[in-house]
Amino acid sequence: MNKKVFQLLADNTSGVLSRISGLFSRRGYNIESITAGVTADPRYSRITIVASGDEDVLEQIEKQVEKLVDVRSIKVLEPEASVFYELCLVKVEVTPESRQSIIAVANLFKCKAVDVQPNSMIFEITGNTSKIESFLTMIDGYNILELARTGLTGLSRGDGDVVWLDD
Repeated sequence: MNKKVFQLLADNTSGVLSRISGLFSRRGYNIESITAGVTADPRYSRITIVASGDEDVLEQIEKQVEKLVDVRSIKVLEPEASVFYELCLVKVEVTPESRQSIIAVANLFKCKAVDVQPNSMIFEITGNTSKIESFLTMIDGYNILELARTGLTGLSRGDGDVVWLDD
């Protein structure tokens, strides 16, 4: 199974995300993660989709998404020419005895404690997927109460392939 990161620029209108995800659903394509947000120009949204499948499926995804009326641009973000990040919030059960050791592990990964309670802590970690996976592996012995991940988002490096939309 291969994975590709697709970056879309789409009209910032109601239902656009539903139409894009509906295409995936109708065709039986798998979405690993999807993130969306408004760009510097409020008329457009940047949508990052990580999809998996064989090479033929991934090519079909690109062609089918490109045909959607709301989609203005689609490109594949290549790992060596892009910057990828995601955000993860992890709520961990703590005791007075375990608090310092979990903080020490979090500090190694440059996590930020965003909530501290008598019996739990919430840590924020940002970075590439492997950094987040490594942190989760290191805290595997602790009781993870809740976990939320945003999914991958990214931009291509440099200004060589910036898409300018004109209306």
